Amino acid sequence: MKQDVMPSIVRMDQETLKKLTTEVKETVATGYALPVTKSRFTSVNLWNINRNWKQTARFAGKRVF
Repeated sequence: MKQDVMPSIVRMDQETLKKLTTEVKETVATGYALPVTKSRFTSVNLWNINRNWKQTARFAGKRVF
């Protein structure tokens, strides 16, 4: 079996190391409001939760590790 292994210690010059470790100043967008949506929990949501749980339980027993 062919394996490509990377060395655990990476060697780099001082300039590259300095570029990677410098702090980047970023600005956060202000004044932007996300639209507010009300989510309702309905019987369809409960049905989907139950269905997904059953499918997960069914496939959990068939996994091969």
